[in-house]
Amino acid sequence: MPFGSPANWGATPEERRREQPADTLLDGTIARFDRAVTVHAPAALAYRWLCQISVAPYSYDLLDNRGHRSPRELTPGADELAPGDTLIVFLLTEVDAGHSLTGRTFGGSEKLFGPVAATYSVEPIDADSCRMLCRIVVTSKGFPGRLKEFLLGWGDLIMMRKQLLTLKKYAERDHRLRKGAP
Repeated sequence: MPFGSPANWGATPEERRREQPADTLLDGTIARFDRAVTVHAPAALAYRWLCQISVAPYSYDLLDNRGHRSPRELTPGADELAPGDTLIVFLLTEVDAGHSLTGRTFGGSEKLFGPVAATYSVEPIDADSCRMLCRIVVTSKGFPGRLKEFLLGWGDLIMMRKQLLTLKKYAERDHRLRKGAP
């Protein structure tokens, strides 16, 4: 690709090699996009913020939330997710509470984007930091698949980067407040 590849933002080579549940949800030729960020907050708090994407997208609210502001505080019960619940444009297929959420596009979102699967996860580094990751998997067969891979890859990179950085910001803010630091 002439402008580089949208396949990775922030994920380490080890994180890119690691299998994720989303890898098994689509048939045929696939492309994988990995996004990751280090969060200076405990994994449990970062996971709690990650679950907030069941409430709002936490990306560019004007574009993907009809101009409504994503909540700046944790929503009670937003982390009580189970397979069959919806998460943005995904129907959850697997929930590993405290660690990961996996889903596949459904209905209108699948008609718009085609089959797409994703795994969001939080992995502890130590007591006060963790990695927040997302793997997006798309079908990528023939010219239509490669075109979708290119367009969705770049679009997702812009939106997902903002989403992960926003969730990181709120998790780190809450961690500082709990520790009594400004």
